[in-house]
Amino acid sequence: MTDWESCKAVERNPDKLGGVWVFQGTRVPVSALFENLRDGATVEQFLAWFPGVEGWMVEAALEHEVKVLTASAHS
Repeated sequence: MTDWESCKAVERNPDKLGGVWVFQGTRVPVSALFENLRDGATVEQFLAWFPGVEGWMVEAALEHEVKVLTASAHS
């Protein structure tokens, strides 16, 4: 499981969508990014479908996940 605490692009609030991680200032779950990418969407499509999410947020989330996965591979 990824620790999203250090990623500035996301936030978690128990009063917002049951406390799941969402993109900062939105109600878009971070998981929606990965689900859409898994299903073949491009980042550009995701940004068009979720206008509250900005490109830097997606980039930060992807970079964070790569960092976590790389660290896990070296453990």
